[in-house]
Amino acid sequence: MGAELITVSTDTQFVHLAWKQHEKSLENVEYLMGADPNGKVSRLFGVYVEGAGLALRGTFIINPEGTLLSSEVSFFNVGRNIDEVMRKFKANLYVARKTAEACPAQWKDEGDKTLTPGPNLVGKVHEALTK
Repeated sequence: MGAELITVSTDTQFVHLAWKQHEKSLENVEYLMGADPNGKVSRLFGVYVEGAGLALRGTFIINPEGTLLSSEVSFFNVGRNIDEVMRKFKANLYVARKTAEACPAQWKDEGDKTLTPGPNLVGKVHEALTK
């Protein structure tokens, strides 16, 4: 879909290599896995926990112009849901093309119901989605 995916963790490149070699769900990974053992990138994104020397699990969608479109931060031991990440990514692609529309929480893909923000929508989102 035209995205560049990069994962970054406070692990070293050697730990990343070990994960890739021994974790079946990572064996076919082709995206970049960045090592941030000093926490510089993690601090930049506001997810570094100084006392632990680790980063919280952050997911960030950034457009080609460098604008942050979506961010989600979870605690160390809470996994991310790739289906929700992809939903948000596709929604951001959609509203970049159709700037007068908004994708509600239930929106999953092109053709799903969208909203047109404005004063007439206030207090009437449910009605607009069930028409």
